Amino acid sequence: MRGQDFDVAHMLAGGLVLVSFLLLYQDRMFALLNVFALHAVVLSASVAWQAYIQEAEHLYVPAAIALLLKAVIIPVALRRIVIKLGIHRTIEQVAGVGPTMLAGMGLVGLSMVVMLKATSPSVDALAREDLAFALSVVLLGLLMMVMRRNAVSQIVGFMSLENGLILAATGAKGMPLVVEISIAFSILVAFIVIGVFLFRIRERFDSVDVQALDAFRGERR
Repeated sequence: MRGQDFDVAHMLAGGLVLVSFLLLYQDRMFALLNVFALHAVVLSASVAWQAYIQEAEHLYVPAAIALLLKAVIIPVALRRIVIKLGIHRTIEQVAGVGPTMLAGMGLVGLSMVVMLKATSPSVDALAREDLAFALSVVLLGLLMMVMRRNAVSQIVGFMSLENGLILAATGAKGMPLVVEISIAFSILVAFIVIGVFLFRIRERFDSVDVQALDAFRGERR
């Protein structure tokens, strides 16, 4: 592999981590959806680049799926759901932006240490470092799900976590095409189901704030 190919792969994987931090930083719903679309675009570019340098043509399929499904269809659909349900446009947070970003930086450092220690030095350097970046994206997605009270923002956190899993699979010399397609369709089905539940939750409880749902659960009927 040429050094230039190595550098571009690192730039794209690192860019995905950076956009994950941008997701954590957002406190407005539509801005969050726009950044998630950017997250999907960077993922698509990273997977396509891995397909090029690995000469693995089947990886172009998940790159195209990520671009179409996660960068276009899902953000547009979530935007319409937010408008339709009249969801509050400010994202409710468990902690402030500062502590959340500091926690995110700690998780990225932990990912680098754990992955570089856990993998053998004989493993391809690009694969080791891409796996470290991918683990960072997964942990930042989990952090977003924990630090956000709004159900829509938690959905975005879950899908950004799944983007990290795709990055890990492609960085580790790809995965079977059938697995890639099944993951994409599973996410699509899950998104449809989640959309239905959001409508039902909004209709029943007049809110999609997870904290409000927890408070309701303790009430007597």
